[in-house]
Amino acid sequence: MNRKPFDAAVIGGGLAGWIAAIELARAGRSVVLLEQSDRMGGRARTADKNGVLLNLGGHALYRSGELHALLREWGVPFEGGPPSSKMSAIWSNRVFPMPASPIQLLASRLLSWTGKGELVRLLLKLGRTDTDMPENASLRDWAEKEVRDPMVRHIFYALCRIATYTQDPDRQLAGPVLRQVRRSLKDGVLYLNGGWQTIVDRLEKMGAAAGVHARCGKAVSAIEQTNGAVSRVVCTDGEAFELAHVISTLPPADTCRLVSNAEHTSLYRWKKEARPSMAACLDLGLKQLHGPVRDIAIGLDQPVFFSNHSAGAKLSKHGTIVVHLVKYNGPGESDPRADERLLEQTMSLLHPGWEQEVAVRQYLPNMPVVHDYMHLGRTDRFPGPAVPDIQGLYVAGDWAGHGEMLADAAAASARRAAQRVLAELDRPRAEPVCADETPEGQRPYEISKGGA
Repeated sequence: MNRKPFDAAVIGGGLAGWIAAIELARAGRSVVLLEQSDRMGGRARTADKNGVLLNLGGHALYRSGELHALLREWGVPFEGGPPSSKMSAIWSNRVFPMPASPIQLLASRLLSWTGKGELVRLLLKLGRTDTDMPENASLRDWAEKEVRDPMVRHIFYALCRIATYTQDPDRQLAGPVLRQVRRSLKDGVLYLNGGWQTIVDRLEKMGAAAGVHARCGKAVSAIEQTNGAVSRVVCTDGEAFELAHVISTLPPADTCRLVSNAEHTSLYRWKKEARPSMAACLDLGLKQLHGPVRDIAIGLDQPVFFSNHSAGAKLSKHGTIVVHLVKYNGPGESDPRADERLLEQTMSLLHPGWEQEVAVRQYLPNMPVVHDYMHLGRTDRFPGPAVPDIQGLYVAGDWAGHGEMLADAAAASARRAAQRVLAELDRPRAEPVCADETPEGQRPYEISKGGA
């Protein structure tokens, strides 16, 4: 049994876990962070392969996102650059310049004159700050109604895929996707020097300075309750922590598994309704790139994306070029061998002869991008931070966004969860925080009034 009492436990040592733990510790609360693997970071880890730095799948820091703002607020240093502006489109196994300027648009062979006009109107529409975006329509319903030209519609769907990292237009809610596309087009993203591990390492250092008690190799086997309230956390090695507040940053299915009789709670509903977004990712370290300068390529008739990350960030200690290819898979679409062949064929189409230049290679056939996203059929549009049926249990992670997406959802949900714990800790024991109550200054995200 743990003899030193903690105010709270955070389960998971990824971005959401560290942000929640730091928020609690900086407020003067004692917190233990439990990570089951032998290394912190979760999917934000970066592998160092002979001096070549490879992230776990596609990663980009949105300049107008919640994570970027938090890092600035906390003074966490990061360095990097934007992706290259040299963009191409892949259609019918051919490569076309992607219209990125008025002159390129006029010269594009992808679009008819009617299509060029419609694309301009669509981009202007996406750039406006609309307050009446559809909240209950699918992305496909919106696109079929608003975009008439078939090729413009293909371009639109491709922009939605690369902005949300998700391929599910029949179920994705249009409003959140449109806001994410607007965020991408307006302010852009950064690729990080040294990969996302640099952010994890700096958060870990900040957490240690704030007093977070971090434990690697510490898998949790149960979150126990007494009279409907959290009472302790038990680890697989038998160690237990007596405490009344837990933030789980695990996927909904994993958190559900830790709670007995979870089938009678919101956790079970969140698990059953979750639609994970999965991708096949091929990352390469190349001695050089052959052929025309094609740093970004967007598949229009295939859900693929190529990016030369080294054009925007330093990811090698000796000049090796790091490129990333991804195939976004809809629910149940994964075929690891076929997906790998498609990514290799995409690479050959863009940069013939790449096989002779490979220094390192990493293929991730079923990489979780997010564990859930806002979609039709989801009972709770905004899950968490509190688990309404279990006092003292909170959730955070990329799946628990209140309109935010990807790493921004992880950051925002972590802060929401930590603030709720702090509010409960500051209340007299006779006044527990109600499930639907939000601390002062932490207004719920109002998705009908603007961006994430």
